[in-house]
Amino acid sequence: MKSLKRHLACCLLGATALLTACGGGSEQIEEFKPTRILSFGDETSVLRSDGTKYSINGVNTTTNLVSCTVNPIWNQSLASDFGLVFKECNTSNLAATTGVMYAAAGAKVADVAAQIDRQFALDGFNGKDLVTVLAGANDILELYGQFGAQDANTLGNAAEARGEALAAQVNRIANGGGKVILSTMQDIGYTPYAVKEKAAHADTDRAALLSELSRRFNVGLRLKIINDGRMIGLILSDELTQTMARYPSSYGMSNSTDAACLTSALPPVCTDKTLATNATATTWMWASDTLLAPGAHAYIYNSARTRARNNPF
Repeated sequence: MKSLKRHLACCLLGATALLTACGGGSEQIEEFKPTRILSFGDETSVLRSDGTKYSINGVNTTTNLVSCTVNPIWNQSLASDFGLVFKECNTSNLAATTGVMYAAAGAKVADVAAQIDRQFALDGFNGKDLVTVLAGANDILELYGQFGAQDANTLGNAAEARGEALAAQVNRIANGGGKVILSTMQDIGYTPYAVKEKAAHADTDRAALLSELSRRFNVGLRLKIINDGRMIGLILSDELTQTMARYPSSYGMSNSTDAACLTSALPPVCTDKTLATNATATTWMWASDTLLAPGAHAYIYNSARTRARNNPF
């Protein structure tokens, strides 16, 4: 009888180990060690050729010059965490960098599809590729601009369709072998732009409309991505921006409604030296009317790092 119990226990342990190894668990069995990072999306993920960002650029306190390593954006920090380097911020002058920047200012979902097409035409994706995707803000702003000519429900349907279209692109990467960290788009209804639009229009709560369009986009995205727990690691930047905007002090923020950058020096030329009175890169949530400041980027990075380190890639 004791021998039978021991046999059953061993079988159960073996089955559990097999399930976890196949992706049934919530943590990595073998540490994921990517050899390359590729970033797709809009300006939230952009490092420009000169190392500047669409946020608040950091200034070296010794030289008083902009330094690409100061005030990093979320995917830049994620790359550094894995020892990967984008050529746009190659301060060590490495002969061969390990980061590929496809994200571009103003990009919408259709543009992201073209970015991904370019990579497939080059050398595709493999299991050692860490891929970041964040887009949707420019789609929502474009759709919102049609309000009046189009009703809110029609625009909401269009926003959800664009989220579904981005999901299809993310699935292409995952099926191609890349390991994806996918971010939902930030809630545009909590931006300084939305605050201004709400104050300027009495017909409709414009901030609520922008939030609803953001929500519908993210619904389409989340419902259509491959959800097997191992190919795509999802981070919820929409929920993060919502809670950060509502409870800024919980995130070390003192302002979640105004743009930190002066209107005379908006991103990508905004720096620590061109900010509104009392504004800092870490305590104000927004760099401009629609772009996140470094403090918010740091929280998105933390979510991305946790997912990349623990997802069973």
